[in-house]
Amino acid sequence: MTPAFHGYYRSIADGFRQLDYTVTSYCYDLYSSATSKLRNKIMLELPQRVGISTHDARSRWDTQRAVDALRSVRPGRVLVIKGDSLGEEFWSELDSMGVPVTLWLYDDLERHRYSFDSLSRLQPVLTYARSEAERLKEVGIDARYVPNAFDPSLAQLPTSWRNELVFVGAKYPNRTEILERLVRDGFPVRAYGRQWSRHPYDRLRTWELRRPSIPGERDIPLAEAYRIQGEGAGAINIHGLQAGLSMRTFEIPGMGGVQFIDRPDVAEFYDPGTEVLFYDSYDELRELAQRALTDVDWTRSIRQRARERSLAHHTFRHRAELVAGMWRHG
Repeated sequence: MTPAFHGYYRSIADGFRQLDYTVTSYCYDLYSSATSKLRNKIMLELPQRVGISTHDARSRWDTQRAVDALRSVRPGRVLVIKGDSLGEEFWSELDSMGVPVTLWLYDDLERHRYSFDSLSRLQPVLTYARSEAERLKEVGIDARYVPNAFDPSLAQLPTSWRNELVFVGAKYPNRTEILERLVRDGFPVRAYGRQWSRHPYDRLRTWELRRPSIPGERDIPLAEAYRIQGEGAGAINIHGLQAGLSMRTFEIPGMGGVQFIDRPDVAEFYDPGTEVLFYDSYDELRELAQRALTDVDWTRSIRQRARERSLAHHTFRHRAELVAGMWRHG
C-alpha cells in the first residue's frame, strides 16, 4: 500500500519479488484519469494554496479506495509505505484481517502526519534515517533502520557522458542558491523538475510564475532521472534539512555517476573521494566540479567504483532482504 511518488514502489515491489514473494501494489493517491487529476487540483490543491486544510477530504478519498483494495486482494502481509493520509477505517480493516503490518517511512517524520501514539500502534516502523530510528526507540517504539537504495533494472547504464552538471529534484531555497552561484561562476548547470521548468503548464501547476536563473527542464520519469544523473559530468545532491540520505544518494553512484554530496554520513555507504565526492562548502563544491569537468580519468575511476559498490550492497533487493530478515526473526 503505497503513494505513487515517482514510482518508487515498483522498485521496492521488485526487490521482494526477487525473494520469491508474490506482491500486489496499490497506490492509494494515484490520480490516473483526467477527471481525478482535475478533482485533485480544484478540490484539494487549490484550497491548500489559500490556507484551507484539505487533509480530511484527501484522507476520505484515499482511505475508501485503499480499503476496497484490501478487501479485493486479501493479503497475507501488508507493507504500508508512508500511508499518513489513510484514515481509521483503513487501519481498522487491517486489524480485522489480522494480518502482519509493517510501516515504511522513506522521508522525515516531520513530513508525515503520524503522532508517537499512532506509530506505537503500527510498529514495527521502518525508517530511512538512523537518527529517527533512535528517536523512536527512545519513546518506546520498535523502529528499524532501512536506508534508501537504487534499482539496477530501471535504466541502462550510460555509454557516453555530457559535459554538464545536473540536478534532479524539488526547488528549495538552499538548492536554488547553490545552483545559481554555479551558473554565475560560469559552470554548465541544468536542473530537472516542474519547479525549475519554464513551461506554462508547469508554472500553473506549481502555482509559481517566477523561475530562478538556472537552465531548467520539465519533470522526467524516474528511469530518465537515473540516466541523466549517470551521464552528467557531475550530479549534485543537495539535502538541506533531512534526517536521512535521499534516494539520489544511491541512484547516482548506482548509475555510474559522479556524485557531489553535502552529507558526511555518506561514508557509511560509500568511500568519500574514491566513490562519491563530499563537499562541506560552496568553494569545495566549485573545486570538485571544475575537476570533474576536466579530469576524465579521475571521474572514470569514481564511476566504476561507485557502480560496483552500489551493485554489491545498495539495491532494493538488498533492502528487501533486510526487511524480510526482520520479518523472519521478529
